[in-house]
Amino acid sequence: MPDYVVTLESAWILRDVKSLDDAIGIAISEAGKRLNPAAKYVEVDAGFLTCPYCEESLSSAIVVADTALVGLVLEMKVFRAESPEHAERIAKSVVGKALRDVPLKLLDVQPL
Repeated sequence: MPDYVVTLESAWILRDVKSLDDAIGIAISEAGKRLNPAAKYVEVDAGFLTCPYCEESLSSAIVVADTALVGLVLEMKVFRAESPEHAERIAKSVVGKALRDVPLKLLDVQPL
């Protein structure tokens, strides 16, 4: 059975933040706390988008009226999965249990 790296995208909402850097740091910290200890092997990072016009990397976070929406990228290694779809289900199950009420979307599944 092969091993996979599953990458998920998540939307994190924060209130009472003053800057974009604070919002990103707080979102990563809060997600890490909720993943630890049950899923401490999930790597959390800030997401990036590509500008459709200039193709530069942009932060996937926005702050409006002291409320932030931060896009996070969650990466997890799944061992001995039957297929890429099985690896996706395993990752969503593990991460979903730790991050209840946080939307998750599959970005990528790659064999190790």
